[in-house]
Amino acid sequence: MRIHFGKILLALSLLGAAHCVGAASKLSLQALFKDRAIIVIDGARRVLKTGESSPEGVKLVETDTREETATVAIDGKPQVLRLGVIAAATPGGGRSQVTLYAGGGGHFTADGFINDVPVRFLVDTGATSIAMNSQVAARLGIDYKRIGKQGVSQTASGLVRTYNLKLAKVQVGEITMHNVDAGIIEGNFPTETLLGMSFLGQLDMKREGEKLELKQR
Repeated sequence: MRIHFGKILLALSLLGAAHCVGAASKLSLQALFKDRAIIVIDGARRVLKTGESSPEGVKLVETDTREETATVAIDGKPQVLRLGVIAAATPGGGRSQVTLYAGGGGHFTADGFINDVPVRFLVDTGATSIAMNSQVAARLGIDYKRIGKQGVSQTASGLVRTYNLKLAKVQVGEITMHNVDAGIIEGNFPTETLLGMSFLGQLDMKREGEKLELKQR
C-alpha cells in the first residue's frame, strides 16, 4: 500500500528532541495552537497555555504557528521544539526507534539529516529509494553529476535526467544508516525529499491508526 505524506498544523503530532527534565527523558510536541500547545512528556499528555508549567517542570514560553515551533523552558533554559520528528532511542541499549504521528489523510513527515545536513523527509513506502530534486541535492552538497549513475525517468512533464547514487549517511531521529540508495531528479520535482524503501525497508514498521513506529532490526 502506498502512503503519501505531507504537513498539517493542528492535527499533526510530532516529536521533538529528547531532553532530561528531572525524571523526564523525552519530550514531544503533539499539537500547536496560538498561545497553547500539547506536549507529551515521557508518555504523559500535557495541555499547556503560554506561561504554564507541567508537573515535570516544563514551562511553555511561547508558540509560533507560522514557524511551527514551541519554546519551552527547562530548568530556566529555553529549548525550541519543532513540529517534525523525533523519538529517543530505546532505553537499556535496545533497538533505536522513531515514532511519527499522522495528520489529515494519513500523512507523515520526518525531520532528519543527510550527510549531517538537516532535511525534511516525506515518508513514502511507494518510493523504491530516497528521492530528491537536484536543487535539494545541491543544497546538501551532493555532487550527483560526478558520482551518480545517469538515467532517465518519465514524469508528468516528460522525460527528465536522473542520477542514482549512494548517500554516505542518512539519519532520522536515533536511526542512522550508511550507504543508502538514492535518486536525484533534475528540476524541482519532487518538491519534498522522499524517504523511500532503501531506508524504510531496513526497518520494522508498525502503523496503529495515526501512529507509525520505525524500529531498527
